[in-house]
Amino acid sequence: MLPNDTPLRRVVMPFDSQTLRTEAIARNLRRIAIITCERPGLYRLDMAAPASQTNFMAHTYLLFDFGTDEEKAQLARHKLEGWKQAFRLDKKLQYKLERAEDEPEVAPEHGHKPTEAPKAEKPKAKSKAKHKSKEEKASEETPSANGNVNLLVRLYFSGHEKLTEQRWLDRIPSEEPFKEASPRMVRQGEEQFDEIVKQFDSLG
Repeated sequence: MLPNDTPLRRVVMPFDSQTLRTEAIARNLRRIAIITCERPGLYRLDMAAPASQTNFMAHTYLLFDFGTDEEKAQLARHKLEGWKQAFRLDKKLQYKLERAEDEPEVAPEHGHKPTEAPKAEKPKAKSKAKHKSKEEKASEETPSANGNVNLLVRLYFSGHEKLTEQRWLDRIPSEEPFKEASPRMVRQGEEQFDEIVKQFDSLG
């Protein structure tokens, strides 16, 4: 029995050590495979996030000059408001009107001077002066006869809504009240962009 037992022990011991080594190698290979599979996916998630943040909510301005035509400016305003409610644009489409307020203040001062000169005239002259003052008040109430009216439209869409933004950029200047108002587009990054942003924010 003894001579047979000693070779068996010599054979079993190296066999157990080899299995342990192979299992350890297999575990290391599995870890390497898992790490190589997981790392590319993690790097892709980390690199994709800043790209979406940089292109988020870039805005464009459309400028329209209606001159002294207040009716067309109001028609354009009502049309924009209708689109805003119908398509639920909310803050994605904003607009503001700009009127020249310096010109109408000078006109009444020159108009009142001739009425103050005739003091010793008959009451008929007073009635004529009253009619003139009424006409001047009517002209002050209608801003279309005095100052220019400009319309500023801001489109504020996210990066994944570029197609809808381009549709509105093509549609608004082609409509009837807008196309005759010399439309002009200013995108982010252009020279006049910062000035228009300040102008838009300053308007009430």
